[in-house]
Amino acid sequence: MKKSLLLVLLISCSCLSAFSQLDVTASKKLIQRIVPQHYQNFEVKYLPKKGEVDLFEIESKNGKVILSGNNGIAVASALNHYLKTYCNFEITWNGSNRNMPKVLPTVKEKITKTSPHEIRYYLNYCTFSYSMAWWDWKRWEEEIDWMALNGINMPLAITGQEAIWQKVYKNMGFTDKDLQEFFTGPAYFGWFYMNNMDAWGGPLPQSWIDSHKELQKKILSRQRELGMTPVLPAFTGHVPKSFIKKFPKAQVDSVNWQGNFPNIYMLNPNDPLFSKIGQQFLKEQTKEYGTDHYYSSDIFNELNPPSSDPKYLHDISEKVYSSMKEVDPKSVWVMQAWLFVSAHGKKFWTPERMQAFLKPVPNDKLVILDLYTENRPRWKNTEGYYGKKWVWNMLHNFGGNIGLFGKAQTIASEPARVFSDSMKSNYSGIGLTMEAIEQNPFIYQLMLEHVWNNEPIDLEKWTHKYITRRYGVLDDNAIKAWDILLNTVYKDNNKDQGAPESILTGRPTFAQTSYWTWTDLHYDNREFVKAWDYLIKSADQLKNSDGFQYDIVDVTRQAMSNYATALQRQLAYTYHAGDVKTYEAESHKFLEVLSDMDKLLATRKDFLLGVWLEDAKKWGVNAEEKKLYEFNAKDLVTMWGHKEITINDYSARQWSGLIENYYKQRWKIFFDQSLQKLRNNENWDQAAFEKYIKDWEWNWVNKQEVYPTTTNGNAVQVSKEMYDKYFKVIANVNVVK
Repeated sequence: MKKSLLLVLLISCSCLSAFSQLDVTASKKLIQRIVPQHYQNFEVKYLPKKGEVDLFEIESKNGKVILSGNNGIAVASALNHYLKTYCNFEITWNGSNRNMPKVLPTVKEKITKTSPHEIRYYLNYCTFSYSMAWWDWKRWEEEIDWMALNGINMPLAITGQEAIWQKVYKNMGFTDKDLQEFFTGPAYFGWFYMNNMDAWGGPLPQSWIDSHKELQKKILSRQRELGMTPVLPAFTGHVPKSFIKKFPKAQVDSVNWQGNFPNIYMLNPNDPLFSKIGQQFLKEQTKEYGTDHYYSSDIFNELNPPSSDPKYLHDISEKVYSSMKEVDPKSVWVMQAWLFVSAHGKKFWTPERMQAFLKPVPNDKLVILDLYTENRPRWKNTEGYYGKKWVWNMLHNFGGNIGLFGKAQTIASEPARVFSDSMKSNYSGIGLTMEAIEQNPFIYQLMLEHVWNNEPIDLEKWTHKYITRRYGVLDDNAIKAWDILLNTVYKDNNKDQGAPESILTGRPTFAQTSYWTWTDLHYDNREFVKAWDYLIKSADQLKNSDGFQYDIVDVTRQAMSNYATALQRQLAYTYHAGDVKTYEAESHKFLEVLSDMDKLLATRKDFLLGVWLEDAKKWGVNAEEKKLYEFNAKDLVTMWGHKEITINDYSARQWSGLIENYYKQRWKIFFDQSLQKLRNNENWDQAAFEKYIKDWEWNWVNKQEVYPTTTNGNAVQVSKEMYDKYFKVIANVNVVK
């Protein structure tokens, strides 16, 4: 009888739909996770949707706060708005203020908010490697709650796809050995998924495939019950190397991403097997994970197509979309537009070629992620992607570098300004497409302010509210510090690829830059360090704030890393001047700065190498697997690949453990060898040094080591210690070309 009644309720057309009933239950559980001591003081109500926009309402009735919304994301956003506005409560990746008043404040007048954005997208393939590679369900659960609180409704969801590929290719007769030469290690999945590499960091254990299939089911279940629309992968043409032997008549292109990695193999979409495999992949994926009809497929990521003929490009996209539509008539293709905005891609993709490529897909069946809109907005010169749905995205971070950085004024104004632009065409939403997270929380919270807002943000006023929530009070010295940060590290600038880095994380050299380590600042360091001074002055007042503790360590870290760059430039000058005594003294000073930075960063879990490594090793079910995952974790953030790779240090992290045991040791070897050359009046041979240091780096990456996973020292006290030791010197240092 009860089952029959439930069925009637589920299929009825009453005001409260079946979907919304499930949504209300999920919302209540989310509230309990976020504010466990107060969740009973909230009520959740379903709010019928008006048109195509999401909406929420907040009001107080009978001593309770009523959160109403058309889905779980709207309700979670209502909760977040209430907590931020009335309780100074805010959750970020790096420092949160979860302090709550004993009695919940009353909402005197009903609050109603609607989102101007149909799509609020989240994640980048790279994020799954640079930040999420080792996440377990507990960490994913926290992130999904954070997504919901901040109104994200369309996350990329690519965990666990190895299980689907394994099933599809095994059904085609491929062996375990074939797939061992295909799947990368977990830290490199981002580039495996984007058709850039095979095998590196493998072979992938079966235990990983099985465990992450189950993890993906949990991720998708939680995202869906909160009202999100996960974007699952679709076939891109990437096939195992053995494919060319098994199907010798197939049209397979051998392509290369980075010259130091072997070619990978791409099945041409014009080959009949492309549709067959693509359809089988979606069928198997739908059986295992279900579907929300949105599929990500990026077939030319940092790879130019084999032909520039517009007809070829037209036919390619037609086949990719058709392979989705044949299985799922409701398919919507979601495309990262990095192929159009990357340096070499921008030259290839002329208007004629872009239009040919985009034309076969109906306007409402393609979502284009203008991946780096705050810096390389391609929508402006493509008539808003020629009528397709497109999303304004903030990329911001490259490789997980943690330098203080962000184009705050652009981010505060542009997503709203586009609404009045005559070229906006089918502007459909906003998104975060960073390569890595868990850094610069200020910039991400600022961008997310647009989710429920269609007006430009007053940056100064918003920042003052942000620091009030973050620190619990609006301290005068903190205001002065943040005003300086807005006009230095977070000021709009012409820097094209993320935060400036410190030379300390680059492979040692006398040059001002080292491979992917660009060190020129877009601000005056002498102005920036005044923010450090003001934060130190506010430390006694704000020392118990988690957010403040993170910020003071981060600003201290930035000041010291800038100083290290300036010291290296002075060292180069001293060396070339032949001053042995001064060079030796300054090299010791440089190494001392690195040790002090390591000590500083050890005070916050956010900056511990040990956490990254132990999270990786936890996935291993035996010693061999633990060793493999440790290698993946260490290699990605240092060498990035094998010894001859040319993007070493691209994912450099200023982390405790990594600075003392990797970066400092490299520089010590460099100083020891160069000092010996100077004493012997011999020329410095950079090439010989690099040949030597590559072997040292490779040995470090392959070593099994244990680093601390718990903090050491008080964040505020150690920041003060570094201030007392270095401020007077750093205050007069600028870092320019």
